[in-house]
Amino acid sequence: MADVASAALAGAALGLSAGFAPGPLLTLVLSQTLAHGPREGVKVALAPILTDAPIILAAWLVLSRFAGTPAILGVVALAGALLLCRYGWDCFKAPPPSAGDPRTAPRSILRGVAANFANPHPYLFWATVGVPFLLETAAAGAFCVVLFLAVFYGCIIGAKVLAAVLAGRFRQFLSSRAYRLFMAGLGLSLFYFAFAFARQGLSLLAGA
Repeated sequence: MADVASAALAGAALGLSAGFAPGPLLTLVLSQTLAHGPREGVKVALAPILTDAPIILAAWLVLSRFAGTPAILGVVALAGALLLCRYGWDCFKAPPPSAGDPRTAPRSILRGVAANFANPHPYLFWATVGVPFLLETAAAGAFCVVLFLAVFYGCIIGAKVLAAVLAGRFRQFLSSRAYRLFMAGLGLSLFYFAFAFARQGLSLLAGA
C-alpha cells in the first residue's frame, strides 16, 4: 500500500509542478488562450499525450541497461536534482505571459506538438527524473508504474487545462501577487524533489 501511495503522490506532485511550471508549452497554452480563447489553450495542453511516449520509451531502454551500475545512476540522479533546481528557480522569476496574435490561425494542436517536441524539458525530465523514478517504482510492480504515469499525466494535463480556463476568465490573475505566490509554492515543491534526488544520487555514488 505504501508503494502505491508513494507512486500516486509522486505522480501528482511532479505532474502538477510540471504542469504549472514555466516553459515553452505553458507559455503557448496561455498565449493561445489569451489570443483565441480557452478552447485553443486546452488543445495545446493535450500535446504531452501525443509526444511523450517515444521519449519515455527511449529513456527507459537506455537507463534500464545501467540498472546494475550505481555510479551511472547516481550521476543521473544528481543531474535530475540540478534540473529540478533549475525548474524551481524558474518558477520564482516567471514573467507574466503575453498574448499571441489573434489574427493568425490558431492551429493549436499542431503548435503544441511542435513546441513539445522542440522543447528540451520533456527529454531532460524523463531522462534524469521520470524514468529513474519509474525504474525504482517497477520493483513494486507494474501497477505502480501505470499508476504513476496515469496520475502524472492526469495532473500535468489537468494543470495546463486549468491554466487555460483561468487565463480565459481571469486574465488579471496572471499579473497578480497571488499568481507569483502560487508559482513560488511550485518552486519550493520542485526544490523538495531536487533534495530527494540529490540524496539518492549521493547514496548511489557512495555505494558504487
